[in-house]
Amino acid sequence: MSIAAHELELDFPEYADTIKHLIRNDVEFKLDNDQYRKLDKQIRGLQDSGIGTDDDHYSRLKKQRAYLKQHLYNRITDVIPHH
Repeated sequence: MSIAAHELELDFPEYADTIKHLIRNDVEFKLDNDQYRKLDKQIRGLQDSGIGTDDDHYSRLKKQRAYLKQHLYNRITDVIPHH
């Protein structure tokens, strides 16, 4: 059974248009998003292979993905006008 991808547009559907805009128009955001997707794919590959969740490398990858996701979320919400 395959593990679902953690795509930003799926995790934050309310910001899908903003995410697409940033990917097209902000090189730094696009590079960070590409890195996030690469990490997610790597983590899902490890999960599919049945590696134990106590593996140190696996844990570091998950922490890095979580940091990148938070960073990207902050970037997304920074471009949204606050009321």
